Amino acid sequence: MRHGEAVKNVQSGPSASDADRPLTISGKKEIEEISYFLNKLNIKFSLIISSPLKRAHQTAFIVSKIFKTTNNLEDWDELKPEAAKQALVEKLSNLKEDSTILLVGHEPFLSSFISEIVFGIPSGNLVLKKGGFAKLRILSNFPKMTAELRWLLSPRLMRR
Repeated sequence: MRHGEAVKNVQSGPSASDADRPLTISGKKEIEEISYFLNKLNIKFSLIISSPLKRAHQTAFIVSKIFKTTNNLEDWDELKPEAAKQALVEKLSNLKEDSTILLVGHEPFLSSFISEIVFGIPSGNLVLKKGGFAKLRILSNFPKMTAELRWLLSPRLMRR
């Protein structure tokens, strides 16, 4: 899942960084609506993993509240926009095989990651809009992670 709409600039002074940008009020509302939609699909997350950047963490927290899984929320540096995809693969490979994990992160990292493990190329035309959701089924972790794309849902579709 891609994070919701964030403020354009942080007005916290010269030391503020991109990592500190929070969700907008409408971004929070949209993520709540999307979360209720996903909850109606009867999806259960055993773990929600977020980029530690504020907008992604806020998105993950909203989802975890609606899914009542706030105690199963973790921040991973491997989901930062500049992270190495292989580090994320290695960390995910250590989780239980039957886990249902929600990753919350950023573009273009997420679409590139999905394209690489589903289509074998990191530069596919797949794009996650803010609040967009992709469901994957991991097929193998070794010798490289491969997956099947099950769903790709736009925020507009989930809010209707």
